[in-house]
Formats: sequence, C-alpha cells, structure tokens
Amino acid sequence: MTVPGALLVTGGGRGIGAATARLAAERGYVVAVNYAKDATAAERVVADIRDNCGAAIAVQADVSVEADVMRLFATVEREFGTLHALVNNAGITGGFGRVSELSADVVERVFAVNVIGAFLCAREAVRRMSTLAGGEGGAIVNVSSRAARLGGPGEWVHYASSKGALDSLTVGLAREVAGEGIRVNGVAAGLIDTDLHAEAGKPTRARDLASGIPLRRAGTASEVAEAILWLLSPAASYVTGATTAVAGGR
Repeated sequence: MTVPGALLVTGGGRGIGAATARLAAERGYVVAVNYAKDATAAERVVADIRDNCGAAIAVQADVSVEADVMRLFATVEREFGTLHALVNNAGITGGFGRVSELSADVVERVFAVNVIGAFLCAREAVRRMSTLAGGEGGAIVNVSSRAARLGGPGEWVHYASSKGALDSLTVGLAREVAGEGIRVNGVAAGLIDTDLHAEAGKPTRARDLASGIPLRRAGTASEVAEAILWLLSPAASYVTGATTAVAGGR
C-alpha cells in the first residue's frame, strides 16, 4: 500500500473526527487521533485502524492550550515523522441558549476550542509543512458548520459565530500559504447525525429537523469524511481557500 503520509485529526475520537480517521487509514494514511478527555473513544478508533492493518496512535491534548498543542505536534512528529495533513475537527457547541442567556465563560470556552485551537494547530502545521521552512507542503481541512451562514438563532449563535471565524481563517490562511505548497480548505457540515446534539442537550435534534433539509434526512459522519478526504487528496490539487457544504442542500 502506498502511504499518503501522516495525518493529524483533532477531536478524532468520535463523530466526524472518528469517521475521518478511519477512512484516512483505509486510504493509506498513518493517523494521529487527538482527543481532549475521552481516551476510551480515541483508543477504540485506534484499535479499529490497527485491526485493519493500519497505523494509528491516540494523543491527548486540549487544543485551546498552547503547550498541549506544541506537545501534540511534537508527539506526532516523533512517532510518524513528517506531517503531511491536518484536519482541524476539534470543536464544542457550548450547549443551546439564546445570546441573552449566555455567560462569558461559555462564549470564551467555545471560541478557545473552536477558533484559538484551530489557529494554533494550523500554525504548527504550517511551520512544519511550508516549503519556505524546508517542509514538503501539505493540506489542511478545517471542519466548519453551515451554522456559520445560518446563524443558529435561538440555539447557538455563539457556536455559529465561532465557525464563521473558522471560515475566515480558512480563506486567509489559504491565500497566505498558497505559494508554500500548502492547501487550506474547509468543510461546512450541515445537520449530521452524531452525538453532538445529545451532548448539547437535544438528543433527537437530528431526527426532528430532518424534514427541513432538502434531501429530507440528516447526513452521516462518513459522508462528511468523504469530502474531507477528497480535499486532502491530489484530486483536489487546484482547490484552496474553499469551504464545501456537506449539508443536504440546506
């Protein structure tokens, strides 16, 4: 099997991150599965990959903490060598609530993980991938949300706003490093049937809202993972600065 290289998936223990890690391993990547708290879930993904003759490791790190991010990238580099791809997937919703009900602590935590975390990981990836720094180039995919365009009124304007910032990072960074062998793109996930909804307090949300999607159903984590892997691949070699909606037409 030809190995495309080393891939780091942040928040890779569950949902879209886990589906991406598993699919990437099938496509020949060696995969670092990052997690913040749930070691059991991350190790389960790693075990699945290894059971299918792939190579993977689980690495704990809170991406909102700079020291953790530095350790995360150093560990991946030590275990797998050159980093070729990054999927900035780690994110939290902060739960449901109107803007008038939100505490500063909730908003700060959402932006710390979803924006600062993605920024720090992208920075470390660029430092290693950039041809200006002696790197071999690479690809970054930021996992965003259609909420960035829809706004999330009455539910999670705070989450939607953080994803809007992530979309800006995608465009700006893509243009900044396009001449350095690095492509940066995003995937805007729509209503996807993962445990994100239950964690935010509405376990039936995906099912309840499915009728409002033009395709009349919620999407799956695997469908988002397919888009991510395409953006990482040579098939998307002329695509950078784009955020692709995987949202059933919503």
